[in-house]
Amino acid sequence: MQNKPPYPITSVDHALHLAILLQQEGPLRVSDAAERIGVAPSTAHRLLAMLVYRGFAEQRPDRSYQAGDVLRPAAPSAAPVALLRQVAAPHMRDLVDRVTESVNLVVLAGTEARFVASAECAQVLRVGSRVGRTLPAHLCSGGKAILAALRPADVAALYADSADVNVPRLQRELSLVRKRGFAINDQRTEAGLTALGVVVRDSARAPVAALAIAMPSVRFHRDRVPAWVSALSTTLSAIEHDVGG
Repeated sequence: MQNKPPYPITSVDHALHLAILLQQEGPLRVSDAAERIGVAPSTAHRLLAMLVYRGFAEQRPDRSYQAGDVLRPAAPSAAPVALLRQVAAPHMRDLVDRVTESVNLVVLAGTEARFVASAECAQVLRVGSRVGRTLPAHLCSGGKAILAALRPADVAALYADSADVNVPRLQRELSLVRKRGFAINDQRTEAGLTALGVVVRDSARAPVAALAIAMPSVRFHRDRVPAWVSALSTTLSAIEHDVGG
C-alpha cells in the first residue's frame, strides 16, 4: 500500500484520480466528475480539458468524457524511443523554424502510430502537441511512411486479423508512398488537419520512426509540397546521421 506523499499537489492528484475513473469506470459528465472527486464543476471542467489536451481523455458527442488513447492498451514499439527523442529534438526545432508549422516524431506500435515527440510552431492557428497519442497507422502520414518501408508481406501479416482494413487497397496506397518518397494524411484522422510524413531509418536502413509536418488544412497547398518534402529530407538526413552515430 502506497503512503500519501508528505507534500501532495492537489490538482495533480485530482487529474490522476479523474484519469483512473475514466479508465476503470467509463464515461463521466462534468457534474459526475466533480461529485466523484469533490470539486466544483468549473474545476472538474478545467481538469478534464487538460486531460483531453494530453490525450488522457476525449469528449463524446453527448458532451461526456471517456478515456483517451493514452489510457488504452497499446502494443509496445520496437523503436529506440528515448534515443530517437533525444537525437531528433533539436533538428525538429530547426525544421519548425524553417517551415513555421508543427512537427511530430512517430513510431510504429502494432498497427498504431504513436507520437513520441512534438515541436509546436508559434502561429496562433496551429497543430498542438500530440505526444502520447496514438492513431491508426494506415491513416496518418507518419504511420503510412513507416508501413511503406516494410515488406508487403510484413504489412499483410500485420493486418491479417484486421477486419477494418482493406489490405489490397492499403498495399496500393503504400506503393504510391514508396514511389513518391513521402506520405500524406489529408484530414483522414482529424477534420481540418493535413500532414506530410517521411520514414526515419537506422544505420542498417531499417525503418524505426517517421517525421511529419502537421498543419491546419487551410494552409496546405499542393504547390508547396516539394518545398516541405525538401525540408523534411534535410532534417531526416541530420536525424539519421545522429542516430547512426
